[in-house]
Amino acid sequence: MRAAPDSLSLTFSALADPTRRAILSRLAAGAASVKELAAPFQMSGPAVSKHLRVLERAGLIQRGRSAQWRPRTLEAAPIREVVEWAGEFREFWDASFTRLDSHLERLPMQEAPDESRD
Repeated sequence: MRAAPDSLSLTFSALADPTRRAILSRLAAGAASVKELAAPFQMSGPAVSKHLRVLERAGLIQRGRSAQWRPRTLEAAPIREVVEWAGEFREFWDASFTRLDSHLERLPMQEAPDESRD
């Protein structure tokens, strides 16, 4: 039996597609209907709905209901989890940049060519 994916894996999987990232960017500006979300893409309604289901399963969007309107809204909590996970690597990158700075400081300075000699 296969174990269910953890929430971070679901989030990364959902974010792996550029269409889904574009949908999330649009939802960062406010709620939108499926029709509004589908407008910038040249794909069928069912294809857009499939992307929305992936985002819902990952907890990145929520489906609302207001009369006949079914707006989707952004749920940013899973993205915070990604940021926290990636933040664990900050110490590694900071140390790498510190080593690069030290290396560059040890290199001999080269004079820039004098452009006035032409």
